[in-house]
Amino acid sequence: MKFIKFLVITIIILGGIGYAVYYFGTNMASEKIMETVTTELENSGELEDIKKTIENDPELKTYLEEAKTANTEDLPFATKEEATRALISKVGISELNDIRVKVQEGSMSKEEVLKNIEGKLTEEEILALKVIAYKELYGE
Repeated sequence: MKFIKFLVITIIILGGIGYAVYYFGTNMASEKIMETVTTELENSGELEDIKKTIENDPELKTYLEEAKTANTEDLPFATKEEATRALISKVGISELNDIRVKVQEGSMSKEEVLKNIEGKLTEEEILALKVIAYKELYGE
């Protein structure tokens, strides 16, 4: 009986430690990724290129316009870090990196990216991403 108690307590403690490592690990990873991406975009001037691309593409502009009127209180996340954590947990770091590489190479279109991401996220999560992207691009 003592052995079973010891085993159960050990499993619970290890489970708690595992969860903490996962939670704080994804937190740290999401913060590091956002810091790196933000710094790269600001330093390289690509942020302005992205804004111009969105302004010149009616489909992308319409896609982000929904963020203006969204009720932000009902969204599952509101910060870049929370969004990154959600993407990492639902899509995975390796798949996100593969998408990034394919987009940079030009072997993946925006429609394929949207279809891939939309298949893994809920409507509310997608709307939250739109709101965050809109705020980041237009400073609102």
